[in-house]
Amino acid sequence: MNYEERMQNVTVLGAAGKMGSGILLLTAVEMADLGLQPENKGRTFTVNAMDVSSEALSGLMEYVRAQARRIAEKKTVLLRKMYEDRKDLIENFDVIDQYIFEVMQKIRPTTRLETAYESGLIFEAVSENPDLKVKILSDIEKNNKNAPWYFTNTSSIPIHYLDEQAGLQGRILGFHFYNPPAVQKLVELIVTDKTDKEAVEFAHNYAKKLRKTIVPSNDFAGFIGNGHFMRDALHAISEVERLSKDMPMVQAIYILNRITQDFLVRPMGIFQLIDYVGIDVCQYIMQVMNPHVPDEDLYSSLLDKMISLGIRGGQNPDGSQKDGFLQYEKGRPSGVYDIEKQKYVPISDFKEKADDFIKEPPDSLPPWKSVIRQADKETVLEKGFKDLAGMDTQGAKLALEYGRRSKEIAKKLVAYNVAQDEKDVNTVLLTGFYHAYGPINDYFD
Repeated sequence: MNYEERMQNVTVLGAAGKMGSGILLLTAVEMADLGLQPENKGRTFTVNAMDVSSEALSGLMEYVRAQARRIAEKKTVLLRKMYEDRKDLIENFDVIDQYIFEVMQKIRPTTRLETAYESGLIFEAVSENPDLKVKILSDIEKNNKNAPWYFTNTSSIPIHYLDEQAGLQGRILGFHFYNPPAVQKLVELIVTDKTDKEAVEFAHNYAKKLRKTIVPSNDFAGFIGNGHFMRDALHAISEVERLSKDMPMVQAIYILNRITQDFLVRPMGIFQLIDYVGIDVCQYIMQVMNPHVPDEDLYSSLLDKMISLGIRGGQNPDGSQKDGFLQYEKGRPSGVYDIEKQKYVPISDFKEKADDFIKEPPDSLPPWKSVIRQADKETVLEKGFKDLAGMDTQGAKLALEYGRRSKEIAKKLVAYNVAQDEKDVNTVLLTGFYHAYGPINDYFD
């Protein structure tokens, strides 16, 4: 099959989920663009949106329609050229409405897994559960006679494990979109020695069509992104537990969150990021990774305690942040969860004392939003971190140690052959996590 033939019948598993919905949107848009090319007249392109919830699928269609309109409005000039033979499409809104129709026409919502039995390409974006993924993929493999390619969005499970357990004979690869897929430019591509070479070539072509940046990751649990993030989070948690011997834990959590955001110039603090991903999701990813990293123990009893108390984080259906380690008001942290009292304590109750403990970062170290807009970003960061290194405050010490640990984690990913080189690690953190600088740098020597 060539590219167009492979794209004619596609299934997205978990299509109504956070990741699956974005993958579905991108695929339907690509199909609409392919269908408008003269050489593809007469070809049909179909993407099966498979999910277990009919209600969720209904909401998915509303999401895709709204996003398709935004996409069409941004490329109206191009669409007018693509529809130049359509004399009935006079106004821009006619063109936009027609394109939305083309996108929506490609999608077939379904709750039946059997629809995947006819597909030549399957995107898997179900829950990060190895047993569930293996069960679904094996079922499709036993009933699909088209020798399909499987593109799994797993962020932690080794590809060779899924391949072997589901009996896919090398027709699977990791195609890990970052959240949200429709916006994020990064895709981690994970292959094994057995991966079908044509599938890899197709993956590169597909990513190019979507204007995605591919970073290759070797087939190790957690890959580059979660390989760094999970260990980074565990360092923050261990620092909180250490500080909590001399101060309330809520204060320690606030301090580490602020250190990572304000002193290390990140888009959000580490505990905000854990909440965003989901405390339960982080715990589960660690559980998935742990058996595959025998020289480490990727485990946190603090995560277990939070989950046992029903505190999970994550996002609401409208995209707003659920409370986790932190409580949120209008998207901003307003409180910290107290495990002992089992309630949120307002940050205002201890902010002054915590801020006095760490002091302020140097004036030469601007906030993340300001740094990323500066053309001389590297110069600004170099001076800011040099000034930070010259300070004798608790905040500076915590930040410098954290920066060194982050760099150590990144370097180990290269040394253990998870990443092919240091540039790839930095690209993942810069592009996938929106950091202002890569973890492997000269700032924390």
